[in-house]
Amino acid sequence: MAIESDVLVVGGGLAGLTSALAAARAGADTRLVSYKQSTLRHASGLVDVLGYTPDGDGPLADPFDAIPDLPESHPYRTVGVETVREALALFDDAAPRYRGDHTDANALVPTHGGTVKPTARYPDSASAGVASDDRDALLVGFAAMPDFDAPQAAAHLDAAGVPFDVRGATIQFPGDLRADAKVTRYAKLLDANSAVPVDGRDKSVRAALAERVAAELDGEERVGFPAILGDDDAAGVRESLADELGVAVFEVPMGPPSLPGLRLEDALFDALDDAGVSIETGNPVVDYDGGDRIERVYVEKNSACIPNAADQYVLATGGLVGKGVESDREGVYEPIFDCHVAHADDRYDWFADDAFGDHQFARFGVATDDELRPEAADGSTEFENLRAAGSVLGGYDFAAEKSGSGVSIATGYAAGRAAAEETR
Repeated sequence: MAIESDVLVVGGGLAGLTSALAAARAGADTRLVSYKQSTLRHASGLVDVLGYTPDGDGPLADPFDAIPDLPESHPYRTVGVETVREALALFDDAAPRYRGDHTDANALVPTHGGTVKPTARYPDSASAGVASDDRDALLVGFAAMPDFDAPQAAAHLDAAGVPFDVRGATIQFPGDLRADAKVTRYAKLLDANSAVPVDGRDKSVRAALAERVAAELDGEERVGFPAILGDDDAAGVRESLADELGVAVFEVPMGPPSLPGLRLEDALFDALDDAGVSIETGNPVVDYDGGDRIERVYVEKNSACIPNAADQYVLATGGLVGKGVESDREGVYEPIFDCHVAHADDRYDWFADDAFGDHQFARFGVATDDELRPEAADGSTEFENLRAAGSVLGGYDFAAEKSGSGVSIATGYAAGRAAAEETR
């Protein structure tokens, strides 16, 4: 007997989570199945809507103002500006520890590489670090954490012309953690405010860390740390350090594994639980039944294929990186439903000779109609009850545009809402 629901979402990334939440909040009995854990743990935690145009112009001050001028094939043109706004409102409600909803303007947030990234939403842990703030800043790195070279990041920010003085310092983290210590190890120590040995006696790790940072301060009004400042009590860790130091404290977004990404994942899964979404992870969708309509999909579990049936389906399995779009010597394809993916016959046309050139593969993905239903090569609808969302969609280069999270949220919201409406 098949496991049944009104809406079945395939994929557990930001698009899939948003789609499932939108469908459930619209009243549909919703189920989400995902082969892998959410990719949010690999993301910075920043939510970009649009940082640069497809022509490379930017950073953009107002991403919403630029959307109407995007190519017609872009997913933002498909869903429209107002849907992007509605989708972000859903995100803001589900992730209350985020800032940026007070304005249409992008914020410029420093990253661990010393660049500034245009972003529409950012964790409150990063809010004191935005580049529009003219307070001088000290960046602090740890000797056992090579992923964040604070002096180098500060030098890059200074060269970029930020409107404040910034410098970096590298210190030993109290307790002298090993170089291979996970970021969660730092976070748990700070959460618990555990005692660590310092100069022959035990001292709380927050106090010991503040003491070492205070010795480096030279009049700066804010201090930036790599994003390891707690998990369960991140706000409490920042508040404790700020009180000890007498300055504002912020986190600099890092690469994977990302604590801000993990915190966002927790917030979204809590919202899904509250909305009553049924969730299954760790098992792939491997086949389906149906013609013009999908009747059921099959989830492989313990070498058995378990049927899952729904009235409406959402495909949110990711792009080339997430294996939602795959390629071989024969071509480019979507592996679950075999949805059409437009591409040149000659593989050498898929990329440009210039490493930073206009690569066709960056825009590979499923083309859809105005309702986000995948289209065949002749423009006909592939399945009347399937919608696609997120980076499985084609027609845009999320890496160059800095639009990945925004497209996932906007199209996930639109697909989930439309799917729920069809079940009424």
